[in-house]
Amino acid sequence: MDSPATGGKRQSLPQKITYKINQPLKTRDIIDVFDSSGMIRPTKDPKRIEKMFANSNLTISAWDEEKLVGISRSVTDFSFCCYLSDLAVHREYQKLGIGKELIRITKEKIGESVMLLLLSTPAAMDYYPKVGFEKVENGFIIKRK
Repeated sequence: MDSPATGGKRQSLPQKITYKINQPLKTRDIIDVFDSSGMIRPTKDPKRIEKMFANSNLTISAWDEEKLVGISRSVTDFSFCCYLSDLAVHREYQKLGIGKELIRITKEKIGESVMLLLLSTPAAMDYYPKVGFEKVENGFIIKRK
């Protein structure tokens, strides 16, 4: 299923971004988006990136024609909770509403009765309240080694 949206005012960028649900993605394209976005992910380990996406059950991708420009990756039961594991937009396409649209489509797919939660990178702490997330203080973590 594709969903069109209009882009921003930058003249060098397209006016139409296409969104795809659970579209198979090339690992190299995913790595390019992660590296360009500034998001820290294990991009030097392509097999790990491939495994991350293979074991997710909801991905939304944003496309400028044939170029992958944004990704949201979630793990969900489609009933009670959804963990938004990754939200990344290529640096050249940031501040055009692509991340917001990736979140909107994720919420649409999981439904209103499902809680959407995430862990933010320090650099994005100011972004998430702007797109409808509420900061919570009742979480715990066992960090990876």
